[in-house]
Amino acid sequence: MDGKEKIDRLRAQIEYHSNLYYNEDNPEISDYEFDQLMQELKQLEQEHPEYVNEESPTQKVGGKAKRQAGVLVRHNVPMLSLQDVFSKEEVLQFVEDMKEQLKDPEFVVEYKIDGLSMTLRYEKGVLKLAETRGDGIYFGEDVTENARVIGDVKRKLKDTPEYLEIRGEVYMKNADFEAVNEMQELSGKKVFANPRNCAAGTLRQLDPSVTKERKLSMFVFNIQQARGISFETHTQGYEFLKKQKVPVIDDYRICKTGEEVWAAIEEISENRGKLPYDIDGAVVKLNRFSDREILGTTSKVPRWAVAYKYPPEEKESVIKEIELSVGRTGRITPTAVFEPVRLCGTSVSRATLHNQDFIDELELGIGDTVLVYKSGEIIPKIKTVKKEKRPSDWVKFQIPDICPACGEKTVRDKDTADIKCTNANCPAQLERNIINFVGRDAMDIKGFGTVYVEALTRKKYLSSVADIYTLKEHRDAMIEEGIIGKEKNTDKLLDAIEKSKANDAYRLLTGLGIPNVGKAAARAIMRKMKTMDALMDASSEELQEVDDIGEISAECILQFFGKQENRLLMEKLKQAGLNMECLEQVSENGPFTGLVFVVTGTLPTMGRKEAAEFIEQYGGKVTGSVSKKTNYLLAGENAGSKLEKANTFGIPVISEEDLHQMAGQNNE
Repeated sequence: MDGKEKIDRLRAQIEYHSNLYYNEDNPEISDYEFDQLMQELKQLEQEHPEYVNEESPTQKVGGKAKRQAGVLVRHNVPMLSLQDVFSKEEVLQFVEDMKEQLKDPEFVVEYKIDGLSMTLRYEKGVLKLAETRGDGIYFGEDVTENARVIGDVKRKLKDTPEYLEIRGEVYMKNADFEAVNEMQELSGKKVFANPRNCAAGTLRQLDPSVTKERKLSMFVFNIQQARGISFETHTQGYEFLKKQKVPVIDDYRICKTGEEVWAAIEEISENRGKLPYDIDGAVVKLNRFSDREILGTTSKVPRWAVAYKYPPEEKESVIKEIELSVGRTGRITPTAVFEPVRLCGTSVSRATLHNQDFIDELELGIGDTVLVYKSGEIIPKIKTVKKEKRPSDWVKFQIPDICPACGEKTVRDKDTADIKCTNANCPAQLERNIINFVGRDAMDIKGFGTVYVEALTRKKYLSSVADIYTLKEHRDAMIEEGIIGKEKNTDKLLDAIEKSKANDAYRLLTGLGIPNVGKAAARAIMRKMKTMDALMDASSEELQEVDDIGEISAECILQFFGKQENRLLMEKLKQAGLNMECLEQVSENGPFTGLVFVVTGTLPTMGRKEAAEFIEQYGGKVTGSVSKKTNYLLAGENAGSKLEKANTFGIPVISEEDLHQMAGQNNE
């Protein structure tokens, strides 16, 4: 791979992850991993300056303003990001550079809060506008109504300068974040991965009452602009804001030398675990505003400040027990339960151990002291075992040869690390089979949650997925026992079960849980086979004629329908009245036949799922990522890195209107 290809690949990766972080509030990788990608790109661009352009992620600020979150407003002062540094040497070099260019510069070292940037504009002491960072240069989102209900945001200042614009970070205290996630769980909603995501999503949503309920906080870290009042230094501005009861960054330090600056950074690092909120670094900035004016800014960062980023957080804990759970396929998964530690804003006490090979590699046992971290700042993982802290009675953990759910014998799959229960009627497998069957991607039976599945299975109302459709015969008994609730809730669930009988057959196929046959594969199979009867009698060669169905998937299907108990199950489901045919009308010679599409961004009238179904209806295929095999990129607003990658490959980019025209519709 030559230099230009490496640069293009890295730019596409960075744009993709930047969009997830700034615009979707849903990062897939940690800040540290993102920073490493950016550092690699900067190094390559230094080696190949001929490929540097203004569209490179190294030359622009990360986010985009989102129209759907609020009205766009133009920045009075750009809300730039900071240059990141990762070592003591880089910090000391920054200090030396400042000393070479300025006379006796003074530095302020302060916390780098992990939240969402917001600017507040005051006219004659009255709050007039609150805006997010948006694209950082030109536009942000108007979030004034949400800002007004944040306790730390002052609607009116005690003193009334003609104009004051201040910038700060909106964040969530750890206790408030835990309370929000607890409410999310109780309401059956998705929990937030970390406080930063929760704060960003809360500030951008459209209902101020939700913002108020979630108790966002804010620290101010800069005076952007002032008229009718002046300040010589950053800290002088802080003192003024404190008198106005405006919260500013806690515990900042004023330093003169590089060693003082580094000592302050280390002291902040030592105190991280004691703070009631998350920080991910320390900011070093010039104190005098006159010095800042001399140095100015680049197109992306101020020259008078840097952000030192701490390495990924890791903490020690002690393994208290190892739990074993049985999955839908009978696979036994060990999970380590350890003393709770706080990582990336959440309390962590569990991490998967995957399989026996993983345990053997770590040489792990109950009582071991382990180093825990979060992969992508989301998923807890065990990094290493501190063997020097091992107890005297230590024994390496071994997954037993009997199933923890039913007591039957377990076996290790050939050529894999998986240990499985051999009992087809294992209750743990049954529960997970039914949970999969009623789930959103399969039969999508509304209101049939995990709690109900477990209760009905354990009380012997369900011994297979076919029994779901005989529950109506036990209505009175279920109401009497209160399994689902009173009459209203029970009848609501029974009605949802009845309606599911009319589902397209691909949903039924998905619900059967055949290995390597997910929703997309099931859909493609049923479009080709048309009926369940045809599928059950299909040969391996016929199955492999379906797009993306290879020899392994075909063999899994043949094995499933080759078992007599599974054929009896299908007969029971047919007798219960379930639809066994493909209902989708797909054109085999439609205008999109043989074409591969990728959908990205926000379309004017269609959701991505709806757009994908439209394309497939006319014979096309939709994939999740752009490649050289992609024929068209269907793009809406905030298209992100997929648009850049499509342009790199020379792939045509079309709008929703173009799509309808290609399908022979005028979309009027």
